[in-house]
Amino acid sequence: MHDVIFENARLYPMDPGVQLSGVGCLAVTDGRFSAVGEDVPASRRVDLDGRMVLPGLVDCHTHLVFAGDRAAEHALRLTGASYEEIARSGGGILSTVEAVRRSSEEELVELALPRARTLIREGVTALEIKSGYGLDLATELKMLRAIRRLDEMLPIRVRATFLGAHAIPPGRTRARYMDEVVEEMLPAVADAGLADSVDIFVERIGFGVDDLDRLAARAAELGLPLRVHAEQLSSMGGTAAGARLGALSCDHLEYADERDVAALAESDTVAVLLPGAFYFLRETRRPPVEALRRADVRMAVASDFNPGSSPVASLLISAHLACTLFGLTAMEAVQAITRHGAAAMGLGHSAGCIAPGRSADFTVWDLPSPEHLVYQLGGLYPVQVYVEGEPL
Repeated sequence: MHDVIFENARLYPMDPGVQLSGVGCLAVTDGRFSAVGEDVPASRRVDLDGRMVLPGLVDCHTHLVFAGDRAAEHALRLTGASYEEIARSGGGILSTVEAVRRSSEEELVELALPRARTLIREGVTALEIKSGYGLDLATELKMLRAIRRLDEMLPIRVRATFLGAHAIPPGRTRARYMDEVVEEMLPAVADAGLADSVDIFVERIGFGVDDLDRLAARAAELGLPLRVHAEQLSSMGGTAAGARLGALSCDHLEYADERDVAALAESDTVAVLLPGAFYFLRETRRPPVEALRRADVRMAVASDFNPGSSPVASLLISAHLACTLFGLTAMEAVQAITRHGAAAMGLGHSAGCIAPGRSADFTVWDLPSPEHLVYQLGGLYPVQVYVEGEPL
């Protein structure tokens, strides 16, 4: 006897082993899917009236814990200044760092809550949030504690990523700051249990592949999975190195080349596309989507919600942009914000699909098909969001 069965649903499980797309049922027991596609005995029945059912959406790359804004920088870019030029002149990430350092943990939580709730309203049931606007131990820990509090306060899964290697603080050399990140910050973060993964910005204005190797080695010793910001503004080799090192994901990838694609194809690393930053920064170099597709590399899409390069508080708009700007098909985009997004977060066995044994996180829509999620630009919301089989 199952706890509850949801009947009369048009199921799109996003499970590669299941091709259901007709009217069927799904059962939930103890907060997990216990049967999919078949009518089974249950203590309670819920009629979904023929509505479309998808897994809970997954936003696998955000920076939504921050203070202040960077609207002035956007105005500068509209006059022709580049992201790199603004960063080198003391703006960019460092301007947000100043605002975060001045803010209390409580203020960071209060600022982040409405941002996260906006994503939840769209159907997001798993959310990754990075630190990286502290660039010193005290502030990085403050950000990570704020993220853990969001996980406690929100009804969805929130995962924290330590991104101490996001930018080089003023007055530090790259080498000296990496010493701090690897030898001081990372062990402290691990000891406190405040991070689920570790990230690094491999870029000319950030860090090099040698820094990535060093960070990855220490993270592995501490049992923390790796993620990589790679090939956003230039070709640095971060993607190939990240794949070689077994990273969960390499993210951005506008400047990824054949070597990077081959490395991803030989690994389990997910390619995370962030079209919000591409759009907002008015970039012109697109990720090699066709090459990734030919190589059968899993592609995820995320909002990259942040104050400087992607103030986009919508995973569905990001999926739409991934289709219109990068050339994903509609179903590739839906997989990218469900199954593949979960894999990029290290949740590939528990989220992103409707399958027996997985957490019963799913969304119910008054839409004809999944393709409609990337057809309309904005204004789409599920009729209901379920987490562990319970409505939010």
